[in-house]
Amino acid sequence: MEKLLVTGGGGFIGSNFIVLAQSGSNTKIINLDKLTYASHPQTLQALSQLPNYQFVRGDIGDRILIKQLLNDYQPDAIINFAAESHVDRSIANPNDFIQTNVVGTANLLEETRFYWQGLNEPQKSAFRFIHISTDEVYGSLGADDPAFLETTPYAPNSPYAASKASADHLVRAYFHTYGLPTITTNCSNNYGPYQFPEKLIPLIISQALNQQPLPIYGDGLNIRDWLYVADHCRAIYTVLEQGKIGETYNIGGNSEKTNIEVVKVICNLLNELVPKSGFDYQSLVTFVKDRPGHDRRYAINCEKIKQELGWQPQETFNSGLRKTVQWYLQHQAWVNAVNTPAHQNWLAQHYGIRP
Repeated sequence: MEKLLVTGGGGFIGSNFIVLAQSGSNTKIINLDKLTYASHPQTLQALSQLPNYQFVRGDIGDRILIKQLLNDYQPDAIINFAAESHVDRSIANPNDFIQTNVVGTANLLEETRFYWQGLNEPQKSAFRFIHISTDEVYGSLGADDPAFLETTPYAPNSPYAASKASADHLVRAYFHTYGLPTITTNCSNNYGPYQFPEKLIPLIISQALNQQPLPIYGDGLNIRDWLYVADHCRAIYTVLEQGKIGETYNIGGNSEKTNIEVVKVICNLLNELVPKSGFDYQSLVTFVKDRPGHDRRYAINCEKIKQELGWQPQETFNSGLRKTVQWYLQHQAWVNAVNTPAHQNWLAQHYGIRP
């Protein structure tokens, strides 16, 4: 792949993927990002230092722009990360998620179809459209239920999950109806560098370092499977190179943890790495009112990608989390730049906590 169009490459997973794709390669990356609140300027600045990198500000729903980019750059593949992705924000403003995740994906697919149909045969056969989705489309599991398979029926429970499920169905339809060479990946909860601190792990790190309350929904026993972002990006690259068109691949970290377990591990790491005499970061734990319709458990069975493509995670939860905490400690300027009045207002609105 000589040229990749990466949508949403200014966000958490997309930016990590661009760094991986550029590592030891001459691949040209065109990064299309709308630059919402979750696209950090310092992340984009770091990406701008990469060779063969081009940033374009824009929306995947803008068909005129998409058409122009496809014609100008002639990419060999599209990796679609662009999405609104936070459940809490989808509860507050579901239409934003419908517009980006459903309408935006539909427009991107349609322009991609026209572009792909105009390619010559070798290019047409080699082209790929990789759509990045989530395990949340499968709904919620009971304590003893088997983990999600690629064949698990969709049962989304939040506006975010429903919007991603809709996008997944559109991608599937474009493969079956038009033959567009699409592949969908459904991942578990990611964590790692460059994640905006509204998600659990970076939120807890940021709050703890400021000795502010560590908000945990409900009883803290909701379970997620945690996947280190670099492992996820390696999986996506593997799918790009080896994946079978029309297929779905589940990507997980084999690390089911309750939310309270995750928070306690972070606190113990901070007690070790940033000790304060007579102080335990766990004393900041604060249970708050649960979110509406909060799914109890997610778990990913990723045997398919392991068996068919040879991928497996390289990080354990403990090793990945230690790297993550150390990254945030070493990039406090990045964290502080996010801590705007708007972010503080969001924390107050959703968790009832103020600095």
